[in-house]
Amino acid sequence: MNLVKKMSVCVFFMLTVYTLSGSSVVSGLRPPSPVQLTSFNMDLVLRWDPPEGEAGDLRYTAQYSTVLLAHRALGWRPVCVNTSLHECDLSHPKTPITVFGTYVGRVRTERGEERSDWGESANLTLDKHTIIGPPSVSLLSHRGNLDVSITDPHFSISSLRTVYNSPTYNITYWRDGQPEKAVSIPNIQQNLVVLDKLDPWTKYCVQVQIHVEMNVNPSRASRIVCETTANREEAPWVVAVVIFVFMAMVMTLIVLSVVYRKRISHFLCPKVSLPLHFEHLRAPLDSSMYLVMDDSQIPKEVCHPVTVVTHGTAEEERLLQADRTEAEEERHMQADRTEADVCHPVTVMTHGTAEEEHPLQADRTEAEEECPLNAAGSSCSKEQDIMEGEGLK
Repeated sequence: MNLVKKMSVCVFFMLTVYTLSGSSVVSGLRPPSPVQLTSFNMDLVLRWDPPEGEAGDLRYTAQYSTVLLAHRALGWRPVCVNTSLHECDLSHPKTPITVFGTYVGRVRTERGEERSDWGESANLTLDKHTIIGPPSVSLLSHRGNLDVSITDPHFSISSLRTVYNSPTYNITYWRDGQPEKAVSIPNIQQNLVVLDKLDPWTKYCVQVQIHVEMNVNPSRASRIVCETTANREEAPWVVAVVIFVFMAMVMTLIVLSVVYRKRISHFLCPKVSLPLHFEHLRAPLDSSMYLVMDDSQIPKEVCHPVTVVTHGTAEEERLLQADRTEAEEERHMQADRTEADVCHPVTVMTHGTAEEEHPLQADRTEAEEECPLNAAGSSCSKEQDIMEGEGLK
């Protein structure tokens, strides 16, 4: 009877193992190694390396569990199934993890129907083991001081000051190029810090790191930020004097512009007066001056001959003199021809009978018509009439 009970317990145990491990057969396939849970800024990622000496199409299944105070897992929850990646993010919204919880993960290797044993990670508590990222730092030069502005890193779950009650900052600053002379200011709780007692017109570099008592891992340091200081703050009375002088100058300019506005206007925009010989142009268009100008005749243009004399070589002067001589000879010949064309009418007076006087009068009329200069109005000299004696026949 005892033997039957023992056999029943063994069968039940084997069925339980078979159910938990699935319908696959556990073979000699090696599990991933090492398997570890990591956390950065409150995320939760399970990472592993592929098993050594295993080839083929390897797949992985990852699970996680919440750990109680007795370091026992409550129950495994599958997260990544049949994946070829070597990590599994457990901090997505479908995974119910908390910032103060402790978790453990495990991974097994799968190849076809083969399944390896589970490779399990160490426990991880988020608020104690997460790695806090670097803060963001900006500098502002204010005369002889530097204003350091610090921004906390972004957490995947919650925020820095919600998880940790009293985080502090360690600020380190030094002159540019002299990091061995760095000065540290620990346990700063404010996000805005003023660095004073600095040399003017000097470049300083600053780096900030977050410190939390509950976390065993040191946080990442911020990037190094550098800025140059300006001149030290002037005395208050100097600023007051400068403001007073400026306001006095402004008021004086306003008063002068109001009192002497006419003179200023005449100086900037002077009146333009036309010369006296242009005053008549200001007369209206219907004045008598323009009417007389409209009725007046256009004056006759007088043209005078112009002789252009050039200075050249002897040969050019000789040719020019020959041309002038030839032109004068042509003018003399033209004048001679004009004199030759002058007609002098001759009147012959005879004493005869009436029958003889009639033909003579007709001859004189014909002679006058043949003289072209008389017809054109030119002066033809008239010779004295020749009187014949009364006894002409």
